[in-house]
Amino acid sequence: MKRMVQRAVAVVAAITMLSALGACGGGQSADGSAKGTINVVASVNQWGTVAKALGGGNVNVTSIINSTNVEAHDYEPTTADIAKLQKAQVIVVNGAGYDSWAVKAAKSTNADVVNAAEVSGKKSGDNPHVWFSAQVREDTAKAIAAAYKKVAPSKADDFDKLYEQWQSKENDLMKRIAEVKKSADGLTYAATESVADYLANDLGLKDVTPTGYAQATANESEPTPTDIRQFTDALESGEIKLLVVNTQEETDLTGKITDAAKSANVPIVELTEQMPDKYDSLTAWMEGLIDEFSAAIQKAG
Repeated sequence: MKRMVQRAVAVVAAITMLSALGACGGGQSADGSAKGTINVVASVNQWGTVAKALGGGNVNVTSIINSTNVEAHDYEPTTADIAKLQKAQVIVVNGAGYDSWAVKAAKSTNADVVNAAEVSGKKSGDNPHVWFSAQVREDTAKAIAAAYKKVAPSKADDFDKLYEQWQSKENDLMKRIAEVKKSADGLTYAATESVADYLANDLGLKDVTPTGYAQATANESEPTPTDIRQFTDALESGEIKLLVVNTQEETDLTGKITDAAKSANVPIVELTEQMPDKYDSLTAWMEGLIDEFSAAIQKAG
């Protein structure tokens, strides 16, 4: 609750600053953007890299959150962040409650806003880590390309070609997912947080995370000792064949679960919510994670 109140206060302050900036002047004109580059702002870098791939040299993309050291849920936008959003012609947000500060701030701009969760029918309360979903990536890419063509219609052919190039790489990724799914289909897994559930589902894995633990983490509350015991017992008994750990949210409790997995020789896939610096695109990040899942699945099998 404290985190929610803090986020609400930060968002209200951000929107107040945004309104003040908006009174001083809006974004670039449609005519100017058609001649130059489209100013694009993404709330998080995973969507920022997609926006860049789909726009090429026709866009200037800024991602507000670029580090695995930053928690997007709790992020408090700065005055500089608000200024960037105000100047944007296209804004890409994640939605589903993940970056509420950006979604609310974007409403006070004149930009075309692409909400990744909304374009795929996701809403607040659904798992917000939607970039792990192949369907959401596809839907969001289409929406970004459409926004670009709306802002700079004279460059529509360029955007179509860039979308085709992006889709070709995504299709290769889907083929890789299909290959891994052949050996993974139905294999049980559990997660310290539901970060990669969409990816695990695409791979055909079966989520058997203990219900009490899953509900507690989803509600940002502490799992009970019983929840933790059920988790560690399931690892020790072999019910859970694979463990997924979000290293951005490691605690003493997740440490106990990880230790139990190691003791039971349960393969572990470690990942983060934000895209690590070593990857230059969302597609490349997904490829890396699928390789890690594939290696763990082989060990579990």
